[in-house]
Amino acid sequence: MPTIILIRHGETEFNREGRIQGHADSPLTLKGTEQAFRHGLTVRRLMDDHGGDWRVVSSPLGRCVQTTAILCAAAGLDTALVGYDHRLKEVDTGSLAGRLKSDLAAELRDGTGLDHWVFKSPDGESHATVSARLASWLAERRPGERVICVSHGIAGRVLRGLYLGQSPAEALRGDSPQDAVFVLKAGAIRRVAC
Repeated sequence: MPTIILIRHGETEFNREGRIQGHADSPLTLKGTEQAFRHGLTVRRLMDDHGGDWRVVSSPLGRCVQTTAILCAAAGLDTALVGYDHRLKEVDTGSLAGRLKSDLAAELRDGTGLDHWVFKSPDGESHATVSARLASWLAERRPGERVICVSHGIAGRVLRGLYLGQSPAEALRGDSPQDAVFVLKAGAIRRVAC
């Protein structure tokens, strides 16, 4: 099995404002920049603990690109070697992107699993589509491969659920911290605070 260090991007302006991001983007806040730096320090320690050669792959959305650059600088990794994979993008929330979550609370009502609010946009992405693209990425990982992966909140939950073979409801109940990383190794997941 591969070893994957899974990281959610640092806090963005939209996160701080309570806005839906999806495929829209906003820059990291100062706090998000600090989180990305701490991610890098944690990754450096984890790379030393697990040995071997590591690859870095990121969602191509700006907030992940920005996080990845800061993380790589702190971890001593060459940003020229970073790969970007569209399958690691966040759920496309369509016309809900940019809207305040608080304005949509009554309309969306938070659910779990396939009823999670993020999948309720009439022109957004379904859970099946998100799962398929993330499962495709995960299936390409080779035994013994070591990957540092920078992705998103919901995408990270789905990816961790796929790795563990969880139901969508169980996977989406997981957290999506911006101050911790997840180590996926040997069929188990360990949360590491930054």
